[in-house]
Amino acid sequence: MAQLRVAVDVGGTFTDVCIFDDESKSMRVTKVPSTPHDPMIAVMNGVERGDINLADVSLFSHGTTVATNALITRNFPKAALVTTTGFRDVIEIRDGTKDDLWDAYNDVSGPYIQRRDRFEVSERIDYRGRVVKALDEDEARRLAALLRKRGTKTIAVCFLNSFANSAHELRMREILEEELPDASITTSAEILPEMFEYGRFNTAVANAVLAPLVTGYVNRLSDKLHEGGYAGDLLLLHSGGGSMTPRTVDQFPVRLAASGIAAGAISAQHVASQCGYANAVSLDMGGTSTDISLVADGELRITQEWSVEYGHPIIFPSIEVKTIGAGGGSLAHIDIAGSLRNGPQSAGAAPGPACYDTGGDQPTNTDANLVLGRLGTSLADGAKSLDKDLAAAAIQRVIAEPLGLTLEKAAESIIQVANANMADAVRIISIRRGHDPRDFALLAFGGAGALHGVDVARELNIPTVVVPPNPGVTSAMGCLLVDIQHDFSRQYTGLASEADIEELEANYRRVESEAAARLRHEGVSDDRVVLQRLVSMRYVGQWRSLVIPMGHGKDALNKAIEAFHEQHEREFAFRNDETPVELYQLQLHAVGKTTKPNFQPAAITDGGPGEPVERRSVYFDGQWHETPIYNRSDIPAGAKFTGPAIINQLDSTTVVPPETDAEVDEWLNIRIHIRRSN
Repeated sequence: MAQLRVAVDVGGTFTDVCIFDDESKSMRVTKVPSTPHDPMIAVMNGVERGDINLADVSLFSHGTTVATNALITRNFPKAALVTTTGFRDVIEIRDGTKDDLWDAYNDVSGPYIQRRDRFEVSERIDYRGRVVKALDEDEARRLAALLRKRGTKTIAVCFLNSFANSAHELRMREILEEELPDASITTSAEILPEMFEYGRFNTAVANAVLAPLVTGYVNRLSDKLHEGGYAGDLLLLHSGGGSMTPRTVDQFPVRLAASGIAAGAISAQHVASQCGYANAVSLDMGGTSTDISLVADGELRITQEWSVEYGHPIIFPSIEVKTIGAGGGSLAHIDIAGSLRNGPQSAGAAPGPACYDTGGDQPTNTDANLVLGRLGTSLADGAKSLDKDLAAAAIQRVIAEPLGLTLEKAAESIIQVANANMADAVRIISIRRGHDPRDFALLAFGGAGALHGVDVARELNIPTVVVPPNPGVTSAMGCLLVDIQHDFSRQYTGLASEADIEELEANYRRVESEAAARLRHEGVSDDRVVLQRLVSMRYVGQWRSLVIPMGHGKDALNKAIEAFHEQHEREFAFRNDETPVELYQLQLHAVGKTTKPNFQPAAITDGGPGEPVERRSVYFDGQWHETPIYNRSDIPAGAKFTGPAIINQLDSTTVVPPETDAEVDEWLNIRIHIRRSN
């Protein structure tokens, strides 16, 4: 019997592997270096390093950076866009916004398909779906012949009002398939049947350029796993927090963008639930960046529009994650105004922090933590040695001397700036959304999250920090916790007070039928399908809308309207029950439930953390403290102790500062409670 569940998360530096044994109810982890030129090599190396017999695996789940990296590097195959005459430049004109409104020199990057590869065809359908001008099929065939001559293999078909009537797009697809049978073709109406051509066109274009890269990788990996004895479907984590099989990835590869980032948020939701926290902020701090997400009332916050690069929106529901350039390798520097800065530039894996002695000579957060004694002189159970003298020399030369600070004060200042940057990001995702951080717990993970977690929490008056058992591979664990999940939408605009309930019901049923068919295609039995209706609403005259749960029955719409008023007040501190509410879009969240790992709690014992493996001086709040150093594997569930303390493990280091109380719970999380100052 297959009893292993395997999750693999590919990162920029390391590929993390979690293996859960259903028989023993135990989990083990391993890490291998990533192989950016071919991520599949690292995945299979992780399988080998983890001593995994693929014939014993019942579930293989994977979070991948292939799509994200392709959008960042723009390493695309030759692609073309076919659109309505007069709309060739929609994806270049965009919406007129900028990431930094006040920087006249900071231009948005160009579209994914260059102008020379964008072509027009005569056709026109109006906003109601009525044909104004029929598709010129002779012109369409001439264009198809031209694309064949140019050797184009990837095509996006984006006609103006195809969301209302997709007949022209589908016919154009048929003509292209006749002339270019080997081409990969994406139509905007199949990907995103919504109005506003800029977002729809760009999402379809991103889907088109990713299709050959992502589907090729996914299918190669799936075949490799099956050759090794794995009998199930490879599950790919997507940005919305669910998973897809390779059969669906073939149609919607763009959904794999931000795959790995979503895994950390899902793990945070799981750990928060284990600990009994309905509200939690996750701080996933790695070597280059920090990903921050929010769990409120037990649910992750979902955004309807996001992007890998600003100005190139992807209009699919995605877990909202705020990413900033703050990691262990973030560079500390002094700007032209003489102020200390931290990141977003990073030393990365090469040349790395100064203390790595691999060519880096600029100070980083890792160097500062080493100088302050928060890190020891080795990482990863002795696999990496750190040179404290090199770290001190870099901080002294670049920060301490120019600012007239002592070495310790300079190192502490570097950490304080990094913590302030992360605290500001938490404020954006919490306070700006109407949430008070004091009502939340902070979940600190990633390779460096547990080093900084308590300091960030203090900055925000968050009372408790939770550090999971394996902080450095917590994101990989998230891949074990997801269901097969898809999101559907249909345009539906009109006043809520005038909506035809029967028409709404008919629309939802059509989408539900499509969702059930797709899940059956992925091997999900009907008894494991959960469908949640949603509706986008806004006050008349507004541009943006809010997504509200929609129930069943005659009173469902009235309840949704009241929920909209409440949500609008929560997010924007404003509601007006007298203003008419407009329906904008019908949505459906379709879930195929998968069996989750049955994690078992550890037996609770009374007492402390045991004897430290060593003691060393660690700098906290302007002075040195003699601090015990523990191995995390030696600390039993139920242990309680007070700071200061440092806890080492293979994948991370946890800092427990003075004026805090720590305990290890039955799930082996370290909970650090921050004492209130008088």
